[in-house]
Amino acid sequence: MNFLPYIWVLLAAMLWGTTGTAQTFIDGSAHSLALGALRLSIGGFSLLAFIIWTKDLDVRTIPWRAAWLSAATMALFQPFFFSSVQLTGIAVGTVVAIGSAPVFSGVLEWLVMKRKPNRVWTIATLCAIVGCVLLFANKESATVDSLGIALALGAGLSFAAYATVSKTVLKAMEAVPAVAVIFSLSALFLLPFLLFLDLSFLAVPANISVIAYLGLAATGLSYILFSTGLKQIPSSSAVTLALAEPLTASLLGVFIVGEVLSGIAWAGVALLLGGIIVLTLGKRKAVS
Repeated sequence: MNFLPYIWVLLAAMLWGTTGTAQTFIDGSAHSLALGALRLSIGGFSLLAFIIWTKDLDVRTIPWRAAWLSAATMALFQPFFFSSVQLTGIAVGTVVAIGSAPVFSGVLEWLVMKRKPNRVWTIATLCAIVGCVLLFANKESATVDSLGIALALGAGLSFAAYATVSKTVLKAMEAVPAVAVIFSLSALFLLPFLLFLDLSFLAVPANISVIAYLGLAATGLSYILFSTGLKQIPSSSAVTLALAEPLTASLLGVFIVGEVLSGIAWAGVALLLGGIIVLTLGKRKAVS
């Protein structure tokens, strides 16, 4: 079995995990939705310009229905997730959104692709979700808001739907053109939000480099890696592996920002790692 697709998805998740640390270097306050819109715009439009310049884009190969649906699900993830965090807190919002995504992905894959999740995926996903819960335990006083929980579930469903639907696009296109088209379309959904948000932080020159990193590396490059892996492995497996994102974010918080993890949180780290290892090696053994 080719081991690389799992590595590409893990590397993508690790890049996503750097976004929180990168945002700590922004001078001033920046609304999370503004950052989300800018990330998608920079990542999508820069890749679109690149593939137009290299003549790698053939509009005749674009499955427009799937591309627009993929773009819509990615665009929906941004307001759903950021609004849920505002209403129910970072810990609860993140755990519900990220933890529910693999479950939704498994269900969607079962319903849409008629592929029933196997035992390896189930065990790995349970380990990773429990690890995610422990990782965020006691980080803040829990605030359970029903609307916030609903929005977090919407975020999880949106990401799972993106992973499922975008596979249709990836069957017709290579990873780079597919990501360029999907994220450019997704940016069109979110750009109007910038008209109502404070963008004064962009006047600080140092912030431009952070925004560029978020758009080019943590969005453009990361989703190229994710899509490259997604072409070759089930969407449910890719979404479970994406739980490496909070793992990376927490470890960067410890070693770069100076945060301190509790014993329970370290147990969560171990379970997350265990889930990722079980999924990767278990799938490999099953296919071998």
